Amino acid sequence: MSFTSISAVYIYFLPILAIAFFHVRGRNRKTSAALSLQKEAIDSGLTEPSSLHPFIDPNKCLGAGGCVKACPEEAIGMIGGKAYLVNPTVCIGHGACEAACPHHAISLVFGTEKRGMDIPKVDPNFETNVKGIFIAGELGGMGLIRKAATQGTQAINTIKKHRGSSSNILDVVIVGAGPAGLASTLGAIENKLRYVTLEQESSLGGAIFQYPRNKIAMTAPVKLPIIGQVKMGEISKEALLEFWNKVVNKTGMKIHFHERMENISKSSEGFVVKTSKQSYNTRTVLLAIGRRGTPRKLGVPGEDLPKVVYSLIDPEQYRNMHVLVVGGGDSALEAACSVADEPGTTVTLSYRSEAFGRGKQKNRDRLNNLEARGKIRVMLKSNVKSVTPDKVTLEFQGKMTELPNNAIIVCAGGILPTPFLKEIGIMVETKFGTA
Repeated sequence: MSFTSISAVYIYFLPILAIAFFHVRGRNRKTSAALSLQKEAIDSGLTEPSSLHPFIDPNKCLGAGGCVKACPEEAIGMIGGKAYLVNPTVCIGHGACEAACPHHAISLVFGTEKRGMDIPKVDPNFETNVKGIFIAGELGGMGLIRKAATQGTQAINTIKKHRGSSSNILDVVIVGAGPAGLASTLGAIENKLRYVTLEQESSLGGAIFQYPRNKIAMTAPVKLPIIGQVKMGEISKEALLEFWNKVVNKTGMKIHFHERMENISKSSEGFVVKTSKQSYNTRTVLLAIGRRGTPRKLGVPGEDLPKVVYSLIDPEQYRNMHVLVVGGGDSALEAACSVADEPGTTVTLSYRSEAFGRGKQKNRDRLNNLEARGKIRVMLKSNVKSVTPDKVTLEFQGKMTELPNNAIIVCAGGILPTPFLKEIGIMVETKFGTA
């Protein structure tokens, strides 16, 4: 082989070999990092996603990696050139991964083979099998601010087709003033619908209103009726509520606070919505009540004492008190950590499982730090058995343990109002890893 030929080999093939070398090395590094994260999740028992999450078909995945870059929670990793959900519990259903996949290898699903999730059955317009009743937002399994607001807007776009001429009947009763309810109310105003928006709490915001003080929420840009495109990113609870209140003032939105929906019955023209104050005749109903409207209770003696609450609003009120926080999700971890930061406060965190399988990594890191400093006592595999005015009894490590106690914050999630939904004829499906 001549010198010229050898030179040509070096000129043309060495760059290719170099590119291949760095590609393989980069791929191996990504695989190693993803395997490490996956092993950590498995060892910690953090294998069950809490809500909407991606199912990745390995037969369709060609390793483009767009899903990994698009995931804001770093829940997806590359292993051997394929995408995997390596850190399931941090996934909160943004859906950016599905949009980023060029090969349609990702579908978004609810529940898993081990843990089912009850979801009301709705069509693509968010109408239930009971024609005229719509569901949007968290009640339908979508708790993300952006997607809940988008669903509320889309539901109204269908509801406006039911508009009538009679002034004696409403076009829609909107139940709930969270992101889905507020967006749908804006849609009702924009489309000049006769509407009533009900909210059982004293303020708008839905689940956001129940967040602890200064909690950071994250939302992608969202287009709202009348308001247009809104970009927020990371935003505090207070700033988000301030934004919505400005929207209310700007648009003249009317919300009936402290008015709880009690029943929905059919009528000749549509439905009668009975509340704690009056009844409304309406052609359609949009349920945007969320899944936390009815908190999951402990079911133990003494739970009806005033010191037992089901959300944290202001940590400062627990200063210099003995506080028990119950639960293992983000709300429980955030509540325990926020209260523990208050001077003179003793905090115990009780959780029935052996690991915090639903908490974000940053919340678990903060908890571990406070536990190491002696600011929080963590009692895994424990259960509250009874509550008295100044004490609480838990079963822990096979023994009954009594702790001094001034306050209990139960963060055990909410109960889907399945009996109510079934009573008015709405079908509820239990999803085991299906869309």
